[in-house]
Amino acid sequence: MERLGTGIGWRPEIADAVERMPGIDWVETVAENVCPGHLPESLVRLRERGVTVIPHGVSLGLGGAERPGAGRLAALAERVEALGSPLVTEHIAFVRAGGALTASPMLEAGHLLPVPRTRDALDVLCENVRIAQDALPVPLAVENIAALISWPGEEMTEGQFLYELADRTGVRLLIDVANLHTNHVNRGEDPARALAEMPLEAIAYVHVAGGFERDGVWHDSHAHPVPQPVLDVLTDLASRVSPPGVLLERDENFPEPAELERELGAIRGALKKGAAERTAQSGTPATGSSREAAPVQEAPEPVRQRLGLAQAALLSALVAGTPVPEGFDRVRLGVQARALAGKRADVVAKVAPELPVILGDGYRRDFLGYAHGHPMTGGYRRDALDFAGYLLTGGRCEDAGVRAELREWWLERSGPAPRSRRPGVRLARATRRVLLRR
Repeated sequence: MERLGTGIGWRPEIADAVERMPGIDWVETVAENVCPGHLPESLVRLRERGVTVIPHGVSLGLGGAERPGAGRLAALAERVEALGSPLVTEHIAFVRAGGALTASPMLEAGHLLPVPRTRDALDVLCENVRIAQDALPVPLAVENIAALISWPGEEMTEGQFLYELADRTGVRLLIDVANLHTNHVNRGEDPARALAEMPLEAIAYVHVAGGFERDGVWHDSHAHPVPQPVLDVLTDLASRVSPPGVLLERDENFPEPAELERELGAIRGALKKGAAERTAQSGTPATGSSREAAPVQEAPEPVRQRLGLAQAALLSALVAGTPVPEGFDRVRLGVQARALAGKRADVVAKVAPELPVILGDGYRRDFLGYAHGHPMTGGYRRDALDFAGYLLTGGRCEDAGVRAELREWWLERSGPAPRSRRPGVRLARATRRVLLRR
């Protein structure tokens, strides 16, 4: 397995800092944020310097009841080819539910949700992983996720679930030690037991990230410094195996480059401490290696349907306010539902930054009111348009100037073709906007 070394998550906000940062052997970028024909210049420069770039997918939904779509797999493969990557990664999660399999509307979570650790879910996941492996031009690694909620009636621990997945498919693992800590706080799961049970020789690389605790719930924010308990889990992992690569993730609230460099130093220190413990225990620097895949059987359609119905019921409770399925913690589901709505508001504000400007301080309040009864059924850009349409109907936007500006924004983006760019037409529209503001 290729040795990657120490890396950092590449984000546009810290692109310049990453290029100048010493000791960066590789970077990871969110696959869906990269256009194969128009790579960011920063990534191009890093590649020219020999820095490995790995695309990290977030929307495939390998843990969902539906088989992964050919279009999504083809798009992920295009990004692999464009970046010249030796590996591609995704998550053990479901991100949408419903549709033809359950004869219900397709709902999007806009977030990674946990897969039940049951035999049914494992059978579906294994087949979905093999479909993805066959469609992608490089090896696939899948990541354990952080969760606020637990499924009732689970049949395996996380370590056992990951062991069987790797054993049956030969897939590599991306182990997120921050997510192991999150699941320790939120679900009472012991990170040491998880590491003891999972196939460490299948590790492709490791994620490290920060978060925060509020009211007894750990939020995997990727917007806070890496805490000591997460570094302790990393040391435990490194005392068992030498991971091929370790990467620092940061998605928001970016600190100064010097702070990121200090966090990378702390990560290297945790690895060094774990390696010393491993050497003292065995005298041999164990490393990861690939696994042989066992034959994977197709998951029968009744199994997929059962899983699909369960996931649709959970997602509907989270985003559409339907009754909480039996066996789930109602309070914890409420926390997750609010977190999902808040994330939707934040992401829509990023993909459509004009909306918070037009709506001002009322943006978040209005969006959360909209999200409460309007689940996301498409991507975030579609969500932004639907939100604007919601405000424009039924008298929900009372300020005439705001309403006119919002209508203009919606018309610019909602038609089958862009509005006319002819100078005369553009001048008329601009004049109308100025008069409306007065």
